[in-house]
Amino acid sequence: MCPYIPPRWRAALEFVLWLALAVVLALLGPPERTLGPNIRAVYLHGAWVWTALLGYAWAAYAALRAWLRRGRPDEAAWLRTSQVWGWVATFFWVTYLPVSLWAMQTNWNGLFLAEPRWRVGLAFAVAGVLLQIAALLLPRRALIAINVGFFAALVASILSARQVMHPPSPMFTSRGVLGMQLSFASVLLALLLAQRAAVRWVQTFVAGPADAAGAEPQERTAA
Repeated sequence: MCPYIPPRWRAALEFVLWLALAVVLALLGPPERTLGPNIRAVYLHGAWVWTALLGYAWAAYAALRAWLRRGRPDEAAWLRTSQVWGWVATFFWVTYLPVSLWAMQTNWNGLFLAEPRWRVGLAFAVAGVLLQIAALLLPRRALIAINVGFFAALVASILSARQVMHPPSPMFTSRGVLGMQLSFASVLLALLLAQRAAVRWVQTFVAGPADAAGAEPQERTAA
């Protein structure tokens, strides 16, 4: 990436480029025997969900590290890491909903909004936004309970949700579809890199006084 672009806008540009690449990779993915080319919506939908989940996982991990380092100089850095990853993961979780509607329409020929997985996604999108707002208003360490508790509740709800029309992670459970799995993995990697770029962009707005512009103080502290 061009070194003459300021770090803030370089991160924003990387986010847009990685996101565009993820969409292109999904659209170029191999068709499936039953769904045909409509499986390409599933590539993007599934990878988008996993990107949000992994972002929430890292936010929860950083929150736990902040709790373990409470009272020490690097506690604030870990709290900032958890806060920023929580924001970005919530962005991906909320924006996965319209991608999910697209996947429903193309593969089910309609919107089945009573699907338990969809209802869980919608409920946690609303809860995620409200909790991230609450974390700004509550004492700083409340973020630890919010991000750890939210991630645990989200995983538990997904695992316990009934599957009516939603298949059980076909990209991971299907056999003999290596090309599809590689395509899905490439879309997921591009979205994870987009998420990382979004985190770096947001960090330029919330960096602590000891952080250089565009730097990543949280990871330097953890090293």
